Amino acid sequence: MDKYLSVTALTKYIKYKFDQDPHLQNVFIKGEISNFKRHSSGHLYFALKDDKGVLSAMMFKSSASKLSFEPKEGDQVLIEGRIGIYESRGSYQIYVQTMQLDGIGLLYEKFEALKKELSQKGYFDANHKLALPKYPKKIAILTASTGAAIRDICSTLDKRYPLAEQVLISTLVQGKEAKDNIINNINKADAMNVDVIIVGRGGGSIEDLWSFNEKEVVEAIYNCSTPIISAVGHETDTTLSDFVSDIRAATPTQAAIIATPDINELYNLINNARKYLTKHITQSIQSDKQKLNQLSSYYKLKSPSLLYDQEIQQLDDLHKQLNRNLDQIILRNNHRIDILQNKLKIGPIEHSVNQYRQTLDRLNSEQSQQMNRIINNKKQLLSTKLVQLDALSPTQIMLRGYSILEKDDKIITSKEDLNIHDDITINLKDGKIKANVKEIR
Repeated sequence: MDKYLSVTALTKYIKYKFDQDPHLQNVFIKGEISNFKRHSSGHLYFALKDDKGVLSAMMFKSSASKLSFEPKEGDQVLIEGRIGIYESRGSYQIYVQTMQLDGIGLLYEKFEALKKELSQKGYFDANHKLALPKYPKKIAILTASTGAAIRDICSTLDKRYPLAEQVLISTLVQGKEAKDNIINNINKADAMNVDVIIVGRGGGSIEDLWSFNEKEVVEAIYNCSTPIISAVGHETDTTLSDFVSDIRAATPTQAAIIATPDINELYNLINNARKYLTKHITQSIQSDKQKLNQLSSYYKLKSPSLLYDQEIQQLDDLHKQLNRNLDQIILRNNHRIDILQNKLKIGPIEHSVNQYRQTLDRLNSEQSQQMNRIINNKKQLLSTKLVQLDALSPTQIMLRGYSILEKDDKIITSKEDLNIHDDITINLKDGKIKANVKEIR
């Protein structure tokens, strides 16, 4: 019976062998994570499998805290650790010391790390993004010279907004030299005074699109003074260029749509504006014509003499009133002379009479002078008013060499009322001339 070993003894022996084997103390294994669990203690338990086998794995909390990613079911990983025996179950497992993502997983890990770094530096902040011009005149397209992307962008631009000039810059979008080529072409397009830059390519794997995740490419887009639309890959693809660009388009076709207005919508907008302007201009012309008709029918303008007839009549009345006043003054003075003569009881006193006569002559002279001044003032006032009225006469204005311009029966008062090639009518003192506008200064 001594030759039979207990299970515990055999397990301890095997464990001893494992622990003594230097080839099992530091092994490198790759595989897929399966049955992943995180214990409340912080330790990780999972299985590492490939097409033909499964290996139990365990990672202590101290090592797990150093991971740069969050392990999950299905991750392809590269593991470094030691092989040991777990005695209570009699099974062997790997005690993981380090673990990193394998292949594509590494790229995703690098992508997330670079995304976090650039985000903290403010490269993706909205306040740094530029607004697209509403009506671009020149659009630079950075993509491969052949392929679906360039065809989709150009055909969409031709249909939507053929007014924009397309500047095609053949760009490498994949491979070792793509990064530098993309950066150089972004700087080139930025210096060409274009309105919008579209950077794009078709879909692909993360490796195919990696040039647009390079830090230097992101910095070139960030430092570009021209608005950039990123149209890299399909709708489900995301690159760091999408985050830093001013606008991200899901596809190259959508990038062309975002960059330009729809010419059909512009036609509708122009037609609506034309209708609006025509309506309001017509209403304005009709209103002005109505005002002109009202002014033209004003009775005083039809008979300018009515403006000064009243003044002439009033002048005649004043002249009559002045004559009456003079006659009354003379009568009163004569009456006073008679009274004074009657009061004299002694014969005529020659000296007194002479004095009174001199006084009378002086008064008559002053009276005549005053009357002449009043009459001259009134005549001068009448002449001034007649000159003023005559100066206001349209006929007198035209006699001085002026003319009246009309367009569509409307008097022209400003050059803003005329356009080149308008037909106008020139009214002169002795007729009318039809003319055409050749220049406005």
